[in-house]
Amino acid sequence: MESHLVPADSERVKKFPILAALVLAASLLSAPVSADRILYAEQYYRLYHQHLYQYPDDSEENIFYLQQALRSDFANPLYAIARVKDRNEYRRYMDLFRMHVNLKIIEQYLHIAAQFDKFEAYFFNKEGPWKNAILDSLNTAEWAYRTALGFWDEARRWSRAAFARRRVHLPEIQNWEDENFRLETGDLDYRRIIEGYLARLARTRAYLSSGD
Repeated sequence: MESHLVPADSERVKKFPILAALVLAASLLSAPVSADRILYAEQYYRLYHQHLYQYPDDSEENIFYLQQALRSDFANPLYAIARVKDRNEYRRYMDLFRMHVNLKIIEQYLHIAAQFDKFEAYFFNKEGPWKNAILDSLNTAEWAYRTALGFWDEARRWSRAAFARRRVHLPEIQNWEDENFRLETGDLDYRRIIEGYLARLARTRAYLSSGD
């Protein structure tokens, strides 16, 4: 099975211990199982779960399941998450599914970034042994932000495809349709949001690295 990481070389895995743990988790999850094999996109999506308090390990597990959902075939339309009656509805369902899963992956990477970002820096952060630790943490946050951005174009691509069939309504996934509308009207724009985070992070890094 191919790695579920977004293109990352061995040096990056060494640099970020989280990624090393993620690689190990992938190898364990890829081991053969004797029963209840997970084969289809919907099955992997149902393994994705949210936590009241999100920790990096939780996000990494979710990213693995969500990326496997994108790589896997869809189940028989009878087992779709929404009721579909014809090919047109099924096509809209698949486009919305891929859009939604890419958005969920972005959210998970943003959860990781939030654990390492330094949203406010003070003068005493520029002194003592903590300065380098904070700068290293900012590097990890920047990696997570930029990785999240890599999924935005895919989310937009599937959103455009789904919006072309916007006259088709699938009530069981109304929230996905709402996401689709927000993307196409510009109300939800992760590129704008993440670029704002990156600009703030750059200012924080510059402040910590500057003199008095």
